[in-house]
Amino acid sequence: MNQYLQSVMAMVKAKNPSEPEFHQAVHEVLESLEPVLERHPEYLEAKIVERIIEPERVLMFRVPWVDDNGRVQINRGFRVEFNSAIGPYKGGLRFHPSVNGTVEKPRFSLSGHIVSYEMAIVAVLA
Repeated sequence: MNQYLQSVMAMVKAKNPSEPEFHQAVHEVLESLEPVLERHPEYLEAKIVERIIEPERVLMFRVPWVDDNGRVQINRGFRVEFNSAIGPYKGGLRFHPSVNGTVEKPRFSLSGHIVSYEMAIVAVLA
């Protein structure tokens, strides 16, 4: 990775010190962006990478429901929203007992970045 991307990676690690899974996800995204940034240095000045590397918003919520035995259950849900620059957020919600912010942030990070890129490409081609 070039020096600029290494500095971005250092910033991510400093802001999220106990999230190695997130570090890995960001590292993979940064590696994939390096050729694009070499061709478009104007993206560096516009701080595009800093704007897309972290979500705009992370929502955590609870969903109470009644099971088949009449007992109230409470599940936790997550939604991570990355970039609304070209329109509404894309993505989904996660509900599972094993889901938590630390585990889901890297998963949402990769899938959120991918969907953001897909929507940007569609917008350019449209």
